[in-house]
Amino acid sequence: MQGLMSERPLLVSSLIQHAARYHGDVEIVSRLVDGTIHRYDYAEAERRARRLGRALLRLGVKPGDRVGTLAWNTYRHVELYYGVSGIGAVCHTINPRLFDDQIIYIVNHAQDRLLFIETSFIPLIERLRPQLPEDCRFILLEPAPTSLQVLATYDELVAAESADGFVWPEFDERTASALCYTSGTTGKPKGVLYSHRSTLLHAYGASLPDAIPVSSRDTVCPIVPMFHACAWSVPYVAALNGTKLVLPGPYFDGASLYALFEAEGVTMSLGVPTVWLGFEAYLTASGARCSTLRRVLSGGAAVPPSMIEAFARHGIAVTQGWGMTEMSPLGTTGTLKHKHLSLDEPARLALRSKQGRPVFGVEMKIVDDTGAELPNDGKSAGELLVRGPWILSAYFEDEEATAAAVEPDGWFHTGDVATIDADGFLQLTDRRKDIIKSGGEWISSIDLENAAMGHGDVGEAAAIAIPHPRWGERPLLVVTPRPGIAAGRRPERDALIAFLAERFPRWMLPDDVVVVDELPHTATGKVMKTRLRELYASHDSAKI
Repeated sequence: MQGLMSERPLLVSSLIQHAARYHGDVEIVSRLVDGTIHRYDYAEAERRARRLGRALLRLGVKPGDRVGTLAWNTYRHVELYYGVSGIGAVCHTINPRLFDDQIIYIVNHAQDRLLFIETSFIPLIERLRPQLPEDCRFILLEPAPTSLQVLATYDELVAAESADGFVWPEFDERTASALCYTSGTTGKPKGVLYSHRSTLLHAYGASLPDAIPVSSRDTVCPIVPMFHACAWSVPYVAALNGTKLVLPGPYFDGASLYALFEAEGVTMSLGVPTVWLGFEAYLTASGARCSTLRRVLSGGAAVPPSMIEAFARHGIAVTQGWGMTEMSPLGTTGTLKHKHLSLDEPARLALRSKQGRPVFGVEMKIVDDTGAELPNDGKSAGELLVRGPWILSAYFEDEEATAAAVEPDGWFHTGDVATIDADGFLQLTDRRKDIIKSGGEWISSIDLENAAMGHGDVGEAAAIAIPHPRWGERPLLVVTPRPGIAAGRRPERDALIAFLAERFPRWMLPDDVVVVDELPHTATGKVMKTRLRELYASHDSAKI
């Protein structure tokens, strides 16, 4: 017997319609590329998204067509999220931080019909134009001189249409809504094709109290770019909950973020640890105090305990989150349970330094090399597998990558090595390709990095394996000076190793420490260990 309940398709357009109808006067505030502030409300955003949808139809965009964006976090990008997906086309957000050959590959692989371009990225597309699809047409988000043949500017396109009489179409909720490519750290980028159904279920899951809890009383600012895994669903979650949305454009430095947070009353923000390290350094150096910001969600890389403690001194709670592009991206958040509140501070910090526990909708397990499931005892380490209604079932037009990563029963191989405890708290010990095996024993690069970043002179840290004639591999630690410390002061090798020796047995300690001004990062803000391994492949730890 089936239930007798009406069925409505779960469509992305329903989110902006809901926001416009019930939270129409709530603001969306953007810092634009030229530094000026733009503000309007959800009602106007929805009207402009409808006008955009009508313009796209007039340009011949059909259901399933891919429409690319190269844009920062601004109100126009929000309108593209809804206007493109709302007519059944696919919003393909392109990461401009990728290498040229990767951008060329994904635009051709996606077969983008239109490309909406921020003025910042005009030189990039001018350079790549000869290698992009011939029939790809260009629209500038703002007027600017260019050698590209441009159809129109964005505002011209929208202004030429009327929202009157335009009704968002209805279609199967399993229709593709957005396309994001992985950063291609292991081989070519792979496309993850989200559906309307998965996007709305993910937005519901992200809105749970222990996930990304924003309400109509909050003001949220996603520092994570809208070209990175749909800004971790924030543009959808904000509309679902009627939350004031503040968008930083391309300005991620500590002073700019602080000024924006204070001016707009931001209560919660989301971004990667590199952004938060710089922001905390600004607060410390300037003596500034955030009057409204109380919560930060940090993801994309492991959050060192020292960062959690540093933000706590500023009255800001840092919650760690973990996920992947393939997971829409939310998987876990590090929110404590009630029973953990009675623990002492070191015990609570240890739990908060883990990647967190899964939100409803995400199943997780760890397996050994034979595929046998390991116990959730917080000690047994194995490869992490996940599945759920917003986790991919296949890569976009890539059978080889799909066969390597997805089991027939839906379990997705994340490539992470992890433990899970009885309460579901996940702790990543490494990527399978990054873990260090020395003398037959495993050394977690993440543990070394987190500990090193607890040293007052260290900003970022990366531990990599280098060859050793006796032990096979040994750890090399590459660090940067902490932002804001006195000019010329740099971490010292012996002092840092002595600092780590208080926390690790001797055989786990790095054989050497290299101090650099800056670590190489991937297009999504992760430390590029492949590049570090290339740079230090000949570093001879045996002579140290």
